[in-house]
Amino acid sequence: SGDWVQVCANKGAILGWGHYSPNASIAVRMLSFDEQLPDDAWWQHKIAQAVEVRKALDLVGNEDQNACRIVHAEGDGMPGLIADLYGTVLVVQCHTPGMHRTLPTLIEAFKLALGDGLSGIYDKSAKTLAKNGGEASTDGWVWGLAPEQPVATELGHRFLIDWERGQKTGFFLDQRVNRDLLGKYSVGKKVLNVFSYTGGFSIYAIKAGATEVHSLDSSRRALDVCEDNVKLNGLDVDKHRTIQEDALEFLKGDTLGDYDIVVLDPPAFAKRASARHAAVQGYKRINLRALEGMKPGSLLFTFSCSQAVDDALFSNTVIAAAIQAQRTVRILHRLHQPPDHPVSAFHPEGSYLKGLVLRVD
Repeated sequence: SGDWVQVCANKGAILGWGHYSPNASIAVRMLSFDEQLPDDAWWQHKIAQAVEVRKALDLVGNEDQNACRIVHAEGDGMPGLIADLYGTVLVVQCHTPGMHRTLPTLIEAFKLALGDGLSGIYDKSAKTLAKNGGEASTDGWVWGLAPEQPVATELGHRFLIDWERGQKTGFFLDQRVNRDLLGKYSVGKKVLNVFSYTGGFSIYAIKAGATEVHSLDSSRRALDVCEDNVKLNGLDVDKHRTIQEDALEFLKGDTLGDYDIVVLDPPAFAKRASARHAAVQGYKRINLRALEGMKPGSLLFTFSCSQAVDDALFSNTVIAAAIQAQRTVRILHRLHQPPDHPVSAFHPEGSYLKGLVLRVD
């Protein structure tokens, strides 16, 4: 487990090299399609390429935008590796034993590519490795030091980042563009942010001029950070309220008609194709509940981050919910992940985030 393996055609031609994961659903994750085994220079080139893409997008070293994804697994030709930059701290998640073994080489490559823009690297691979048959690992700093205040800036909005105990690498960077769109619609509106986590959508809505925003999540700890983020951005705390409750139970209630905009951004319901059917039922259920209760003229921002549920299936599921709810809906926007989460043309499954903005009548 974690070894380099050479993949050959039936007559012996070398097809490339990859990391072996015997206990995972994908036995070999291909990294190179050359005859030569990747060396330190190969990794340095790949990391430098990934960083250059983000610099070209003005996502690195920008005072108002200093949080982005630096490496997006297959999208950057490095399956099994996620690396997110928060200010000058890089949080790395290795999803395969082979990638985690490569971590010392990766650290040096990141230091070269980011230079003075990097002050520390935090390895958050323990959970992801355990799911993929990796050896026991402990999260922690692998280079540099922790900053005094773990704050990142996204399009001028400031967020506390908990890379040690938070979900994923500490924040959900893939919704940046969609949060900005919500802000444009939120002026003078009352907004409900369901599955709010630490309040990404909520902060954008309040700052843009929403009259009131409610953040709903089952985690009290996430909601506490959400409240801290409201204060961190100098926003009016009287315009914001947190609700700790199960999302589906809340959606069954009769208060949805009070809101002008509802955001549904649930966790992934299906990470594997075998869970696709159950995921579709889950998406239909929460969207049905929302559509049944929303008032005419309101907007629904609804998302899926399940890789096994593609655009067409998600759209059809939401439309089926609208038919069952007997509501007329119009699709105003089709939403996706931002460009720092690129999709390889040869790995369409990398287009995992999809969303719809619906006007409900």
